[in-house]
Amino acid sequence: GRLIVTEKEAGTLRIVKQNGELSKPITGLPAVNSKGQGGLLGITLDPNFEQNRMIYWAFSEEVSGGTHTSVAKGKLSADESKIEGATIIYRATPAYRGNLHYGGRVIFDKDGNLFVSTGERSDLATRPQAQSLNSGLGKIMRITTDGKPVAGNPFMGQAGARPELYSYGHRNVQGLTFNPVNGE
Repeated sequence: GRLIVTEKEAGTLRIVKQNGELSKPITGLPAVNSKGQGGLLGITLDPNFEQNRMIYWAFSEEVSGGTHTSVAKGKLSADESKIEGATIIYRATPAYRGNLHYGGRVIFDKDGNLFVSTGERSDLATRPQAQSLNSGLGKIMRITTDGKPVAGNPFMGQAGARPELYSYGHRNVQGLTFNPVNGE
């Protein structure tokens, strides 16, 4: 009966009760770059959240050379005030000095792996990378909860292709839908 929500520009997580009451910001997340369309983006609970309290989220991260879409995971503390053991498990490289089209949807498939969307970064210099199999821009990636490529990904083993690549040629996928009942 409660929601865990991302505050995109503030880079914080909060819990919202049914009456609209907001928790204090949940601490322990890695630094979020909230310039432009960046910020704290998609979030999902582990399918076994009731047992392991793990949360996964996408965000725009500032790194040497620019920013990129990153995925992290961590355990929500028992008192729900902080994320414990926050770890970045995936970075959609290359980094780029821009602040548009990060994508950032993160959801589980029926097998317990993550689908992650990345934007093409909305610049003439980066848009063509959405068609490149060796770029993390403009893609849907399928990774394990440790950030590794999932065995059986469509381009795994293909020369010059990222093994985590699931589909490519996307502009800025934020509204990825997924039906967890039948896995489609």
